[in-house]
Amino acid sequence: MNENNFENGIYTKINFAETKLKIGEYDNCKFIDCDFSGVNLSNFAFIECRFENCNFSNAKIKQTAFKDVKFKNSKLLGLNFSDCDPFLLSLNFENCLLKLASFYKLVLKKTDFVYCNLQEVDFTEANLIAARFDNCDLLRAIFVNTILEKADFLTSFNYSFDPELNKIKKAKFSQLSVSGLLDKYDIIIQ
Repeated sequence: MNENNFENGIYTKINFAETKLKIGEYDNCKFIDCDFSGVNLSNFAFIECRFENCNFSNAKIKQTAFKDVKFKNSKLLGLNFSDCDPFLLSLNFENCLLKLASFYKLVLKKTDFVYCNLQEVDFTEANLIAARFDNCDLLRAIFVNTILEKADFLTSFNYSFDPELNKIKKAKFSQLSVSGLLDKYDIIIQ
């Protein structure tokens, strides 16, 4: 990691594919209306940062540190979070497009996903204890050997996963959507 430290910065309407972001550690910074799509952010560190209305689609985040980072109204298509630095990883998402993202094997305890499109997201072997999926679309999201204990799915929809292949003790589901836990049986519920 480079020795560059940037604190309390506000970055607005910057296309980082054209204007290079200096590698380093960004503490308590805000990024608003910025475009990171396709940008290599490997080995950067973002600590207590906020990203609003940003586009991260297909960005490279190998060994990138995200510690207490919030994404709001952002596009994160195809992002492979499993490449991130897992040490103290802490993420929260509000009104984000995360289609085709991967959280494979990550520890994401108490992570909030609020009003997010999580279609085809890979949560295989992730630890999502007490995670909150509030009004999220989980169509074709992958949950295999995932720890979902105490996770909240009450307002989410289109999820389908096998309770026998995941740990779901004390997870919360609505009566209207609980049928997604029975899909493997190919039964008709009326």
